[in-house]
Amino acid sequence: MLNIGVLASTRGTDMQTIIDEIEAGKLDAKISVVISNKKDAYALERARRHNIKAVFIDGKGKEREEFDREVAKVLDENKVGLILLIGYMRYLSRWFVNKYRNKIMNIHPSLLPAFAGGMDLNVHEEVLKHGCKVTGCTLHFVDEGADTGPIIAQKAVIIEEDETVNSLKEKVQRAEQEIIIKAIKLFAENKIKVDGRKVKILS
Repeated sequence: MLNIGVLASTRGTDMQTIIDEIEAGKLDAKISVVISNKKDAYALERARRHNIKAVFIDGKGKEREEFDREVAKVLDENKVGLILLIGYMRYLSRWFVNKYRNKIMNIHPSLLPAFAGGMDLNVHEEVLKHGCKVTGCTLHFVDEGADTGPIIAQKAVIIEEDETVNSLKEKVQRAEQEIIIKAIKLFAENKIKVDGRKVKILS
């Protein structure tokens, strides 16, 4: 069974879908630990409600790598095989990325490489400001850059005339949840192969 570690700084909405799929017996995986750099992140509360280990690690006054080494210690203790970044508001150190190369997935609320580097509502705001007709989400492996890693999956979302930042966020999140679940299944079955910048899905 695949052991998942989630790094989250916010509500962890997408994580709920993963929990629901696991509890319904539709996903052969286990969230072993949820780690947050925010003590009051609702993602930690969400984890506790489902008897998942919830760990707060304070990043104040720590170098990026020093903090990441603490995170890695917890991940390794819980034998994590896949790390999911869900609303994680920190950039990872080169050391951490190298240690878990092609085992860290990040979900981004746009069709990368468009609108890379932004976070959460800011991204949707920019998308609407630019008058885009289509947006979506991207699941990618994390590399040393900001939202620059190999793309695993994308899903497009049509933007309506009267779209607001919040209505768009809701639509994009539904798309995010769909591709995260698919990707976890593929990863668990060893069907994701990274070849340079390209990700191949094996049949």
